[in-house]
Amino acid sequence: MTGVGTRAAPRRARRGRGAKLRAVLTLAVAGVACESSPGAGVAQVASAGPRGNPPRASASASASPSAAASTGSGARAPAEERTWIWETSAVGRMHVVVSLPPRRVGERFPVLIAFHGRGEAQKGAARGARGWIDDYGLPRALQRLVAPPLTASDLMEVGDEELLSKLNADLRREPYRGLVVVTPYTPDILAGDRAFSRAEPLARFVVDELLPRVRSETPCLEGAARVGLDGVSLGGRAALLVGLARPESFGAVGTLQPAFDSADAPDLARRAQRARERNPTLSLRLLTSRADFFLLSTRAISSAFTALGVHHELRVVPGPHDYEFNRGPGVYEMLLFHDRALRRAAR
Repeated sequence: MTGVGTRAAPRRARRGRGAKLRAVLTLAVAGVACESSPGAGVAQVASAGPRGNPPRASASASASPSAAASTGSGARAPAEERTWIWETSAVGRMHVVVSLPPRRVGERFPVLIAFHGRGEAQKGAARGARGWIDDYGLPRALQRLVAPPLTASDLMEVGDEELLSKLNADLRREPYRGLVVVTPYTPDILAGDRAFSRAEPLARFVVDELLPRVRSETPCLEGAARVGLDGVSLGGRAALLVGLARPESFGAVGTLQPAFDSADAPDLARRAQRARERNPTLSLRLLTSRADFFLLSTRAISSAFTALGVHHELRVVPGPHDYEFNRGPGVYEMLLFHDRALRRAAR
């Protein structure tokens, strides 16, 4: 997918700003989505939501050699994929895909909740929830992280030698240990000029409905400090708004190329300041790329955070705002950041 430029136009009118963001977010729909089955060796299970919805389907497969090797000779369970369905929730019908890593008996992991972009939001709940799985290459990234070094092809030829070297150096210094990755459908309720308050129903679903089920049905570590939140584009917008609204529920909040306007920066900084007061240990990270449509607005948000004394990380990497970025630098950066940040919290 080709870009339309990296400059964020200044706000002239609320309507103009909303049209600009809607147009940029909609570009994701033009990308070529890779509709594929779950990765090799991933057991797949669909199950009902807590309100008594009937299960949809189930299938299973044995673990792949690479997946089993990642947990050593004592491996007892392969990587596994589960689909949870809510017929009704705070945001309507909801599908959630849960990716469990290969694991030994009793082994537990931090949790990462990852929101997809607007292209997948327009596919509906069932297909949209699989955005990170089918469209952004999550299963492949999870397999490659436990079998480094990464190569340029792993990054979809996006980026440069400096980025690749850094990722591999990080993996040598601290190997990837695994996350329970939870990918909900991200409804298209926050695009364009829509008020930040529209994120509250999504926050209610994530914190009050989804996380309790994650804690009861997955091998996750206990405590809010072991839960991360992230997302790309529209999903990055959702992650930051939800995370700042419910900071006590998370240990780390990150964004990938978040879909904001530069004029949003002061409001977001004030929200971040209040969130940090409520949770002083909350880890915050903003990630953008050199050819991202939202490069300038993400820098503006970072500057506003700094002005109010909100400690955070700003990371700018090579790449455009497209599917290849999501499948390359985006997915690896997201997984590695949360694996480190949430495990530090667990010590």
